Amino acid sequence: MHDQLADGRSYRLFNVIDDYRREGLVIEAGFSLPALRVIRALNQLLEQRPKPSIIRCDNGPEFISAEFVSWAKSHKIRIEYIQPGKPQQNAYIERHNKTVRYSWVSKHLFESIEEVQDYATDWLWFYVHERPHKANNGRPPLMVA
Repeated sequence: MHDQLADGRSYRLFNVIDDYRREGLVIEAGFSLPALRVIRALNQLLEQRPKPSIIRCDNGPEFISAEFVSWAKSHKIRIEYIQPGKPQQNAYIERHNKTVRYSWVSKHLFESIEEVQDYATDWLWFYVHERPHKANNGRPPLMVA
């Protein structure tokens, strides 16, 4: 995802969800999110959670880079790329991105990337622990598991 700060600088959000539980796992904000930054975020996630067998993602440069492919192979994680121009093949993250956009990204004008990250962290906690999800019969993800 991407948006702009109050001063016009563009920023990006790297969102990770657990498809099965509809649980938001990571929102990483930055002006640039190259493969090494994505890998760092995923390594931090792997310190807290079991390793997934598959990661589904688009064909962005951070995901097709040699660094990312090598990282996935070294962790024995299969990368499942969606077809270019077919975001519906990654529907859960697209739905999550829509929720992020309409819940807070499009409602706030942030002054700094740190402010974006702080808000994202607080919102993600709310999303996982309190926000009702229709797919979970009105319960937050952590009440379903």
